[in-house]
Amino acid sequence: MRVVVGISGGSGSIYGVALLKVLQELGVETHLVVSTLGEYVTEHECDINLEELKSLATYYHENKDLAAPIASGSFLTDAMVIVPCSMKTISAVANGLSDNLLTRAADVTIKENRKLIVVPRETPLSSIHLENMLKLSRTGVTVLPASPGFYSHPESIGDMVSSIVARILDQMRIEHNLIPRWGE
Repeated sequence: MRVVVGISGGSGSIYGVALLKVLQELGVETHLVVSTLGEYVTEHECDINLEELKSLATYYHENKDLAAPIASGSFLTDAMVIVPCSMKTISAVANGLSDNLLTRAADVTIKENRKLIVVPRETPLSSIHLENMLKLSRTGVTVLPASPGFYSHPESIGDMVSSIVARILDQMRIEHNLIPRWGE
């Protein structure tokens, strides 16, 4: 399996880092692209610099490199996840603005009818945010807000992060045992 992982500048880089770690453990090929603010927020929130982040991915692509393989529809991928996904990135993707590799890869994922998952963490949401997410949803994009459930009685931040990562993996049909299934 080949998955593109984008990290943009919204708060919640912990979800992107956790997803990369799990995908690495599962042997999934990952192609990472990080926005400038995504790099900043990851270092600020997770104390992980870009070099450490790169080590969690199979391949890393500079956000300004529009000639990277993931910018082309002929480069086959199974899915793309943008986690966290800032409202700026959601707006760009919803409106077809492909001015960097992150948004171009998302645009390619949509045009090729591949699985795209965006994980917004913004709150509250304005009408503009909601309209952009609705636009994406109508094109088949999965909008998966970083809103952990509490029915499993999480005992730590790690448990809450795992619940969101599990939902992302479920959307890509990747087997895991991060969380107990309802009724188990």
